[in-house]
Amino acid sequence: MAKGTAGGRAGWVVAGLIVLVVLVATNVWNPFPDMWEWVSRTRPLSSPDTAWQQSVGGQPKSVTITGSVAVVEQGTSVEGRSLGTGVRLWKREVNWGAVAGEGDNAVVVVGELLKKGYEVIDPRSGIVWRKDTQAVAVWTYRDALLDVRCSDAKDCTLSAWEPRGTKPRWTAELPGVGFVLFADNPDLLDAKPLTARGIAGDVAGPVVLPSLLGFPIDNKVRVVDTSDGRVARDFEPEREDRYAVVGGRLVRVEARSGDGTCYFTVTATDAATDRQVWQKEALNLRTASGAGCTQRDDPNGGQNVVVGVGANGREVVVDAYDGRILWLGKKGEKLQAVDDSYAIVRPEDGKSVVSYAYGASRPRWTKPVHDSKAQTAITPYAVVTVQEDPHRITAWAPSSGKELVTIKSEAKVWAVGPAGMIIGEGRHIGYVPFAGVTSTPNGTRAPNGTGAEGCDGPKEPQCRAEK
Repeated sequence: MAKGTAGGRAGWVVAGLIVLVVLVATNVWNPFPDMWEWVSRTRPLSSPDTAWQQSVGGQPKSVTITGSVAVVEQGTSVEGRSLGTGVRLWKREVNWGAVAGEGDNAVVVVGELLKKGYEVIDPRSGIVWRKDTQAVAVWTYRDALLDVRCSDAKDCTLSAWEPRGTKPRWTAELPGVGFVLFADNPDLLDAKPLTARGIAGDVAGPVVLPSLLGFPIDNKVRVVDTSDGRVARDFEPEREDRYAVVGGRLVRVEARSGDGTCYFTVTATDAATDRQVWQKEALNLRTASGAGCTQRDDPNGGQNVVVGVGANGREVVVDAYDGRILWLGKKGEKLQAVDDSYAIVRPEDGKSVVSYAYGASRPRWTKPVHDSKAQTAITPYAVVTVQEDPHRITAWAPSSGKELVTIKSEAKVWAVGPAGMIIGEGRHIGYVPFAGVTSTPNGTRAPNGTGAEGCDGPKEPQCRAEK
C-alpha cells in the first residue's frame, strides 16, 4: 500500500513537470526568469554596493548615459532608466537604438532592422520628437545626427541635423552605396578606438562630429566636409592600400611585401586640394598582418590621432593633422588607451597605469595596479581600469589622476558619464557615482578638473596639448 502511494506521488510529479514544460514551451507561463531574478537579486554587482541595481529584459548591447537618463539597448528593445533610481521610464520594442546629442539636450534614435526610417525620442519621457520614414541609415554624434536616404541604389542624399532639429543643417549628394547600410552607425573610413577587455567599446558615448567623413561608395570614396556638406573630394583608392579620414586629413597606408616582411608608408593629404601634408616611412598602423601584407583592419586612434609602431618597435601616437609625434613609447611600454589629449600607458613591468599629456616628456600621473593584465579605457570624464586578479574597477580623473571611485567587482563597465558609471553583469546593471563630482543641470560635467574640456573633437588650435 505504501509503495502504491509513493508511485502515485511520483506519477503526479512527472505529470506536473510535463505540464510545466508545455507551459514554458508555449510561452503561457515561464517561472524560471523570475526564479533566477529572485536568486540573483541577493548578489550585489560590487562592493561597496552600487547606488542602485536593476534587472533589464535581456543582455544589454549598449548603455549610454545622457543627462539624467541611462539608455539601455537590448536585442529587441530600447529603454530609458532614471540615472538616480534605475527605475524604467519608458520602453520601445525595436531592434536598434543610439544616442545623439549630449546631456538633457540629447535624443534617442530607434528603428527596425531591414526597415526604412527611424524615430527620434526624448530620453526622459520616451515621447517621439521626430519621425522619418525613408532613411536607410543614421550616424549619431555628440553634436549632430546624420541620415542617408536613397531613391535608388545610385542616388542617395546625406543630411545633417541638430539632435533635436526639425530641418536639416545641410544636405549632400551621395552617388550610391556599395553595401547595405540599414540600422545605426555603419562603418566609415576612420580610426577605431583601442579596445579593452571588460569595458564596452562605446563606453564614452557618442563622439563629436568630425570635420571630415569618408563614405565608401562602390569601391570609391566620397569625403564630405561636415561644416556645410560640401564634397571635399572623390577618389578611387588603390586596392592594396588602406585609407582613413582622421583629424581632417585623408590618411593613406601603403603596405608592400618584401624580404618576408611588410614595408609601410603613411601619407596624409589635404582632402580639398590633394596636397600632401606629411609622410612617414616604416610607420606600422597595424592595418595588415602576415607576409602577404593584405590590409584588412582600420588603424587605431582617436578623432585626431593614430596609433602605430615605429621602425624601432616602439609604440607611437601621431597627430593625423600635421604628422607630429605626440608620444613615443619606451621599450616594453604598451599603449592602453588614447584620446586627443592623453595617452594611457602600461610600463613593461605591468605594475602601474601611467598618463602622458601629449608633448610632455614626464608622466602627468602614475597609479599602481595589482594585475599585469589590467585593461584601461579613457573617456572625457574618467580613465577606467578593470583588473581581474583581484577583480577591481577604478576610475581616475583624466587630467589630475584623482581617484573618483574604486570598487571590487567582476562586472563589465558599460558606460561612463559626467558623475558616475554604469556597470553590469548578465541582465543586471547598476550605477556607481563618482566621489566629489557633480553634474551641471544639462548633464554635462562641471569644470572641476575631471576631464580635458572640449578638446576631443575636430582639430582646433585651442586644443593643443598641455606642456
